[in-house]
Amino acid sequence: MNALTMQKKAQYTLAELADYLGAELHGEAGRKVSGLASLPDAGAMDISFLSDPKYASSLADSQAAAVIVKPEYVSAVAGNALVSDNPYLGFAKISALFDDRPILAKGVHPTAVVAADADVSPTAAIGANAIVESGAVIASDVEVGANCFVGARTHLGEGTVLAANVTLYHGVAIGARAIIHSGAVIGADGFGFANHQGKWLKINQLGSVTIGADVEIGANTTIDRGALQDTVIEQGVKIDNQVMVAHNVRIGSHTAIAACVGISGSTEIGSHCMIAGGVGFAGHLKICDQVFITAMSFVTGSISQPGSYSSGTAMMPTPQWKKNSVRLKHLDALTKQVRQLEKEITKLRDQDQ
Repeated sequence: MNALTMQKKAQYTLAELADYLGAELHGEAGRKVSGLASLPDAGAMDISFLSDPKYASSLADSQAAAVIVKPEYVSAVAGNALVSDNPYLGFAKISALFDDRPILAKGVHPTAVVAADADVSPTAAIGANAIVESGAVIASDVEVGANCFVGARTHLGEGTVLAANVTLYHGVAIGARAIIHSGAVIGADGFGFANHQGKWLKINQLGSVTIGADVEIGANTTIDRGALQDTVIEQGVKIDNQVMVAHNVRIGSHTAIAACVGISGSTEIGSHCMIAGGVGFAGHLKICDQVFITAMSFVTGSISQPGSYSSGTAMMPTPQWKKNSVRLKHLDALTKQVRQLEKEITKLRDQDQ
């Protein structure tokens, strides 16, 4: 049994879950669970997990039917345990079994408007008041939520899910098993204008947006279409809520981006990167693979070496911050003074010799 073959049901035995996770069971094989909860909140029918050692003290008092733990914590569990090298991954897998998201009924809702030449799979679900325009392709097992707009010639890959109120402009291509949350807008015009005699002339955005398989895009996130070539989001990318991706950005596979990040045009972010919340990117940058950027950083230059990067100052009491801010204004003058003093010290040393 594995993640692909496990069927959803109301209850699972610990033996079934151990088999599903590939975990070692310590305890009652026939014990049943019907939910997933945190260690302090878990009841007699819940399974829980320990991924952060600082919560290990909760193991002895937890009322959970079982806890997913690393081998070194088995002895601390008061009851049953599922032993795994990665309890957090186990938690993620089991969460799918208890997901209660409503599933749209297959077929086209009577209030939906679907163009006559749109190619909609009979196993797809088109929700109430959704609009699917001319030439769109909706693959098998796709869900298009209520009030969604799927523009002309847009392609949705197999198993992709659009929550309610998603807007996809024309010509967007989305791979299989993508999840796009409410309020997301994909394929709007990039911010492109030419200045002529003090007035702005619009540059029509002739590219589109290409999104790979297994991508998740958060609520109210916007991804602009490219000016000439496509904006590209590669497979496995995870993007949180309220992220702005400008035109001709490229995000490499399996990169994760937290909320409120802003990525300026033509920036390229590599694969397996982690971008924390509130990070800002200047335009036309190249970020290599395996880069971690901490929260609220402002990235003004390209990064060519993997690793962790930060900018800005840490929080401090406001009076202290004000003093430091004032002193920062004098940093250039202070640097010049230090250099001058170094020269004078060197000159004095030479005279003594």
